[in-house]
Amino acid sequence: MAGLTLKRPTRPRALISLVPMIDVMLILLVFFMVTSTYLNLDMIPAARRAEAPGAPPSGPGESGTVMIRLGADGVPVLRGRAMGGAALTAALAGVLAETPLAQVIVLPSGAATTQALVSVMDAAAQAGAVRLRVVRLEARP
Repeated sequence: MAGLTLKRPTRPRALISLVPMIDVMLILLVFFMVTSTYLNLDMIPAARRAEAPGAPPSGPGESGTVMIRLGADGVPVLRGRAMGGAALTAALAGVLAETPLAQVIVLPSGAATTQALVSVMDAAAQAGAVRLRVVRLEARP
């Protein structure tokens, strides 16, 4: 029993786990996806900006906003009046003659048919609208 040596087993090297990093990246991905939908907050202007005292008045080339509501029955409503296809085209043409860069916003009801929405978009295109946007508001549960 001359020399008894005990050897401890060598510890295996610790592995670096990528699971926590992947979890953090997924959380960041979800966060940026949710917040990116709110970046364009001035999509529908709530009110016109007041002109500065020394600024020139708005001319006919200024851009404005026209909102068309599309009800569940498929009848478009412009400025509180229900209009058919030809009347809507004529009314939009009159508005676009005054403000050529007016933005036309269509706000369809969830129960409106796709054909009614396409008809309103077609009427806006025939009136000469170059800035057309469809906005669908969803009810919160």
